[in-house]
Amino acid sequence: MDNEEFQPRRSFIFMPGVSPDMFPKALATGADIVCIDLEDAIAPNHKQDARERTMKLFETPQAKDGVERIVRINCLRTTDGMADVQAAVSAVTAPPALMLPKVVSPDEVKALDELLTEHDMLTRLHVIIETNAGLEAAYEIAQSSDRIDAMFFGGVDMAAELRAANKWETLLYARSRVVHAAAGAGLDVIDVPYLDLDDMEGMEREAQLAEELGFTGKGSIHPKQIAPLNAIFSPRCPRTPGYRRLRGRRQRSCGARQQTDRKTRVAYDVSHRARGGEDRRGLSGAARLLLVHDHVGVDIVHALAGRVLAHEGLVGIEIAIDKVGAFFQRPVF
Repeated sequence: MDNEEFQPRRSFIFMPGVSPDMFPKALATGADIVCIDLEDAIAPNHKQDARERTMKLFETPQAKDGVERIVRINCLRTTDGMADVQAAVSAVTAPPALMLPKVVSPDEVKALDELLTEHDMLTRLHVIIETNAGLEAAYEIAQSSDRIDAMFFGGVDMAAELRAANKWETLLYARSRVVHAAAGAGLDVIDVPYLDLDDMEGMEREAQLAEELGFTGKGSIHPKQIAPLNAIFSPRCPRTPGYRRLRGRRQRSCGARQQTDRKTRVAYDVSHRARGGEDRRGLSGAARLLLVHDHVGVDIVHALAGRVLAHEGLVGIEIAIDKVGAFFQRPVF
């Protein structure tokens, strides 16, 4: 995927790896991500069949339709997980991305990254935090590989490990830890699906809470949930987005390895922030002002600068614009 492309991850839907005929239907649901599942959706005696059918799907050139294709493999600490990785490495065309469930340590991600690198594979990674050990190590896991594009919160398994009810209130702390970890690495962070198909109002309410907490998307279990999710996690209007992330590049100086291909959110409710709202991450300089112009609009930039000017009494609109530019230089969460 080209480094300048923007990949939204507002919604995702699973499909079982044993049913390749469902792939075109899943791609047409409107979800930003289609995840072919080799884990929970597949019975043990069907794992190998699902593995073979899934890898064969990618032998056909995939359309550039804005839908991200991911394969959820089994836990890397299991024989099925290792078999899934072997199948991906040996495939005629490797899957564009792998989703790693039940990650508990940065070491397992690093080991897979090294294996993919040895085989010259460009496959991206997505990690699920759904265990106590994974939650404790979430920040380090998020930083463990430049291949990681997103973190997913696995609420059902997390609730079971915590011996807690699977409710928003009881899992708020765990969700916040995952958001914090993803923000620190400039990653997308995606919430667990809402499981009650008959309660669309409840699903939308939970999705709104997730968006306000910092999640960039939420899973679905049925196509009817996707449109509301896309709306909730989309920019609030064309000119003043609630959030917008861009693929960026980060470098470490003094000969350290470069970190590339990170996704970076560059705006989060900027008008609220300019009015003195929450300022989670600051910036310096107006070097990003052209980027701001591209995605917010010159008039919005000047309007925000005016707010800063009025609020702080800065001398000169250039200084005020520079101050506004500071809101966009680093990832915002």
